[in-house]
Amino acid sequence: MEWNQTPLDPGMINLHRRGKGEALMLLHCLGMSWRFWDVVEPLTDRFELIAYSFPGHHDTPLPDHQYGVPELTEQLRAVAKREGLSRFHLMGISLGGSVAQHFAGTYPDMVNKLILADCTPRYDDDSRANWPLRAAAARKDGVASLVPTLMKTWFSPNTLAADGPNVRFAKATLEACSGEGYALACEALATLDAREETKRVTAPTLILVGSEERKSFHDAADWMQAIIPGSCKVTVPDAGHASMRDQPDFVLRALRDFLC
Repeated sequence: MEWNQTPLDPGMINLHRRGKGEALMLLHCLGMSWRFWDVVEPLTDRFELIAYSFPGHHDTPLPDHQYGVPELTEQLRAVAKREGLSRFHLMGISLGGSVAQHFAGTYPDMVNKLILADCTPRYDDDSRANWPLRAAAARKDGVASLVPTLMKTWFSPNTLAADGPNVRFAKATLEACSGEGYALACEALATLDAREETKRVTAPTLILVGSEERKSFHDAADWMQAIIPGSCKVTVPDAGHASMRDQPDFVLRALRDFLC
């Protein structure tokens, strides 16, 4: 895959802020939007929740060039500086979790506490080879063509069978996602390697992983726990890759226990 990483404009990012208290920055997963975090709204009693959509997702414009996770880290730093956020809690899931650990290792003085959900610092070789294929499918047939397969990994069988609001939200958001925006993010993940940055994380860290996650993500969670000093790993029961949307009540309790 040809790769030409170019810096991202922080001016394209519109922060969505709600609640009062310590700042908690939230980074969503591939194909979602800042609204992914609506399920953590109860935390507004203690925290200011700050979220935004990644480039080419929802209300953030589509860039006209490729980028990588380092560019997403620098964009986040520039946005935080613009908004006067010198230090904050940081949580990311999947793509957002990979960005969060890269950011926390690059700018450790900016992160109070770190939450990494269903993510990896580097995908295994099979997954890395698959990302360009998924990008091509999104460009050709749209993200909607990927939804049936994605739902089987994002949610546990029980949650999928219930077809509740969180499943319907994920389906609708993926179907509405820009094919090119999704593809560019796929290509960013194909080149992801945040292992050295993860080794430099100093913030107290909570690692979440769904019980129904693929083995590679469980392996990544174990590696992160071993590498990040004092980190804690929690398995989310009956949850797939989108553990935050699969079992929100369990994750909310885990977040309160960790952050409060």
